[in-house]
Amino acid sequence: MKTPAYWQAGQGGLTAKLLMPLSWVYRGGASVKQALGPDPWLAPIPVVCIGNATAGGAGKTPVALDVARRLSAKGAQPHFLTRGYGGRLKGPVRVDPERHNAQDAGDEALVLTRTAPTWIGADRAASAKLAVQAGADVLVMDDGFQNFTLEKTLSLLVVDGGFGIGNGCMMPAGPLREPLNNALLRAQAVICIGEDETGLLSNLPVAPQVITATVQPSGDTEAFRGKPYVAFAGIGRPEKFFDTLRIAGIELVDTVTFADHHPFSDTELTQLRKRAHGLAAGLITTEKDWVRLNESHRDAIDVLTIGMQWEDEGVIDALISPLVDGTLHAG
Repeated sequence: MKTPAYWQAGQGGLTAKLLMPLSWVYRGGASVKQALGPDPWLAPIPVVCIGNATAGGAGKTPVALDVARRLSAKGAQPHFLTRGYGGRLKGPVRVDPERHNAQDAGDEALVLTRTAPTWIGADRAASAKLAVQAGADVLVMDDGFQNFTLEKTLSLLVVDGGFGIGNGCMMPAGPLREPLNNALLRAQAVICIGEDETGLLSNLPVAPQVITATVQPSGDTEAFRGKPYVAFAGIGRPEKFFDTLRIAGIELVDTVTFADHHPFSDTELTQLRKRAHGLAAGLITTEKDWVRLNESHRDAIDVLTIGMQWEDEGVIDALISPLVDGTLHAG
């Protein structure tokens, strides 16, 4: 789905008010599900959860990838746990890029598995048990902040600085998956990606540690400069990707947005290529979108990979180092 305009900060109005009764139902249902669910499984190894309180693209996956790489650099054997949203496989199953595509495992899982072994499944505890058996010594959950099947050792709440919590309403009237206070009480740190344009950080009702960072291109972008591009994206907030391209000095002559996790058809990709050709431009997209493309189109479409730029790398390292040296124990 695309982020509704009425979810934005300062918006809402009549649409949000009309949907408010459904938000109460959503909140009540989530509370009942948590209360009646099984006790979370306590894994014998540390579990890091990177999640958010809102629906949409806050930047969880880049943070999860960065955390896993840092853990690996410290000698750990991290495995990812993710739902596999958009894929047909229910799991738990280990993603094999030689056998699985985005239709099987979802786009996020295919991106994650390039960095560390990745398991998909709605039941994170079941996935975690298999990962432990396979040799993981730390688990990194990409999303799952509202999943209570697995006890977390460290919970990092990711916030998009440009979006904040939108209009502050619960789904579907707004973007919140749960009340912000509830999420903050379970978080050891808040990671704000980008400038805090909504002023959320200065008005947090509960004040865990705050870490600031930006998303930057992870490779050399020189090859993309001096050439016009049509950029397209089917992610939570496509404008963030387009802004990243512009900041990197990449000329955009057109942009095209699709719903998050959109399954691109051959017809759509052919039309995009014709559109770019008519503008004497190239095509560029995100890594998450690229793994969903039909292989026959991939060579004709450039991909921008991104990574995290921390304001102070020592802060994030200080949070995750105890997971490796044993001073922060599982559970």
